[in-house]
Amino acid sequence: MGEATVERSGKQRMRGWGAALTALVLLGGVVATASVASASTSPAALVATSGPAGTLHSGTAGPGPITTATGAGASLPGAPSASVGAPAAGPGTATVAPDAGSASVPAAPLPGWLHTDGATIVTADGSPYVIKAIAWFGMETGNCAPHGLWSISLDAGLAQIASMGFNTIRLPYSNECLASGVTTSINANANPGLVNDTPLQLMDAVVQTAKSYGLNVILDRHRPDSGAQSPLWYTDRYSEATWIADWTMLAQRYANEPSVIGFDLHNEPHGTACWGCGDPALDWQAAATRAGDAVLAVNPQLLIVVEGVEVQSGDSYTWWGGGLADAGSALVSLSVPDRVVYSPHDYPASIFAQKWFGASDYPANLPAVWDANWGYLVKQDTAPVLLGEFGTTLQTDSDRAWLGTLVEYLRSNGMSFSYWSFNPNSGDTGGIVKDDWVTPQAEKLAALAPIIGTGSSVPVHVPAPTATATPPATPRPTGGGTPGSRVWPIPGTAGPKVAPFPGSTVPGTTPGTAPATPPGTSGTVANLSGSWALQSEWNAGYVAEVTVKNNGGTSGWTISWPDPNATAVVNSWGMDCSVAAKTVTCTGSQWATFVAPGQSVTAGVQVSAPVAPKAPVFSLTSK
Repeated sequence: MGEATVERSGKQRMRGWGAALTALVLLGGVVATASVASASTSPAALVATSGPAGTLHSGTAGPGPITTATGAGASLPGAPSASVGAPAAGPGTATVAPDAGSASVPAAPLPGWLHTDGATIVTADGSPYVIKAIAWFGMETGNCAPHGLWSISLDAGLAQIASMGFNTIRLPYSNECLASGVTTSINANANPGLVNDTPLQLMDAVVQTAKSYGLNVILDRHRPDSGAQSPLWYTDRYSEATWIADWTMLAQRYANEPSVIGFDLHNEPHGTACWGCGDPALDWQAAATRAGDAVLAVNPQLLIVVEGVEVQSGDSYTWWGGGLADAGSALVSLSVPDRVVYSPHDYPASIFAQKWFGASDYPANLPAVWDANWGYLVKQDTAPVLLGEFGTTLQTDSDRAWLGTLVEYLRSNGMSFSYWSFNPNSGDTGGIVKDDWVTPQAEKLAALAPIIGTGSSVPVHVPAPTATATPPATPRPTGGGTPGSRVWPIPGTAGPKVAPFPGSTVPGTTPGTAPATPPGTSGTVANLSGSWALQSEWNAGYVAEVTVKNNGGTSGWTISWPDPNATAVVNSWGMDCSVAAKTVTCTGSQWATFVAPGQSVTAGVQVSAPVAPKAPVFSLTSK
C-alpha cells in the first residue's frame, strides 16, 4: 500500500512550468515518442513499458461483469450492512430508517444508459438529463477506499449526498488500487461488510449502494499509481496498454449496470500533454480516441468523458485539464457516435491567481473566459460539457464571487457538473460536509442551490448497530503543503514553496512512488501479539491503526507508543486514547475491549501532530 495522502492533488494547475515539466517527464523515464504507438495503432499493439518488477499488471484484476441487482437497495455480498453517525433530519440531511432492509426504501429513478444529442445529454427516449455529481475521493490513494469510511458508513455518506440534491458520484481510482488485494482505514463497526473487500469488490459495493440511493456513478481514473498525479495518461510504471486494459476490464465488469453511466478517462492532463498536436507520446486527443474506442467495443452504451489540457494552442494556459479551446476543431471522434462528453476543470483565485482574477471587470469577465476555453462547445451545440471539478473553501469574497458567477453560468446553459468534493479532507477546497463527515456546509449548499436544489431528506437504508463506535472527525488541513496538495510558485520564482507528498513530481525533484506498505511495527507480550501501522498523515495529524491478536485466554489490552510531536487525540474507535508525557496510550474499548482466544481486533486513532511517527516501538500489555 502506498502512503495515504490528503487531497487536493495538485489543484494549482496554473500556467507556466511547461519546459520544466517536459524535462521532468523525460527525467522520470516516461515513454519516449518512439516507444508509443501511433494514433492509428490498435490498443492490442500497445505494449507495457518496462518498470520495476511487479509494478505492472494485466488489467484483468477481477471477474466481471458484476451481478446486476434488481429493486431499490439491492446490493452485492459485502455491501455495507450498518451505518453510524447519521445526521439529524432536515433538508440536505440523511436520516436513519427505523426498519432494516433497504428494499423498503424507494430509490430515486435512475436514467439508464445515456447518450448525447448535440450539446445535450439525453436518456434513451431523448429526454434531457443534467448530471449533478460530486466526487468522493480516496480510492486513488494508498488507502484504496473512499476516505471517511473510518468514520461513517458507506450508506450514511451516500444517503447524505442524495439528500443534498446530487444525482451522481464521481469515484476517483488509481490503477495501482485496481491491482491491489487490500484496502485500509475502513471502520469495521461502521462498515462490517466492507473491511475484507478487495478494492474492486469495494468499487462494486459503492456502485450498488449508490444505485440503491438513486445515484449514478462516473468512474474517474484519477492517477496511475496511488501516490502521484501524472501529466500524461501513462507513466514508466503504468503503460498506455495497462491504462486501456483496466478501462476495458471495468467496461466488461459493469456492462450490465446502467447506473455506471460514464468513464472519465484520465484526470487533468497537463504539462506536456497537447491537444491534436500529432505527437503520439503527447497527443491527449488521440489517446482519448484510442481508449474511448476500446471501451465502446466492450460496452457501446457508456459516456466517454474527456478532459482538456493545461497548455492550449497559441501558448494559452489554463487549469490542469481545463483547456478545450482546441477541441472544436479537433473533436474526439469515436466509432460509436454520440458518446463524448467534454469535461474541463475550473477553480478560484484561492487555488491560483490566474490573470483573469485580477481584471478590473472581475467577476463579470469570467463568462467570456469560460466561453473561450470550453463553454463554446455548448453554445454552438457541438457537444455536451460536464464541468468535472470546481470547489472552494468559500473563505474569501473573490471565491464567493467566482462560485456565484460559475453557478449561474452552469444553470443558464444547462450544463452538467461534478463538485469537488464530498470529503472535508480536501487540502485546498474543503468539502461539502464538515470535519465530522456528517454536518453539511450550509453556505456551500446555499451557493449551489440554483443547480442542485435545496435537497430533501433521504433515509439511510439500515439502522446503526446497537453498539456504535465513536466516529473519528477528520480535520481539514489548512495552509500550504498539505499532503496531496502541491503548492507551485509563480513562474520565474525559485521553486516550490513546500515539498509535496511522496511520489509527486515537481521541477527539480526526482519522481518517486509511494511506499509499497504503510510503515508499521509488530510485537508480542504474554498471550498477545500486536501491530501498529500508519494509515494516513498530513501536516496537522495522522491516523494509525492497531491490531491486537490473542493467542491465550480472553484478555483486555493497552498499547502505548512514544510520540514527542503529539499534542492531542482528536478521536479514536475501538479504543480510548490519551496523550501524556510525549506518549500516546490507548486501551481497548467498545467492540475491541476484550480479545477472545484465537481472535484479533483492529482499532484506530487520529492524533493531532505536525509529524507522524513512522515505525514506533510500542508497549503492549494485557489486563
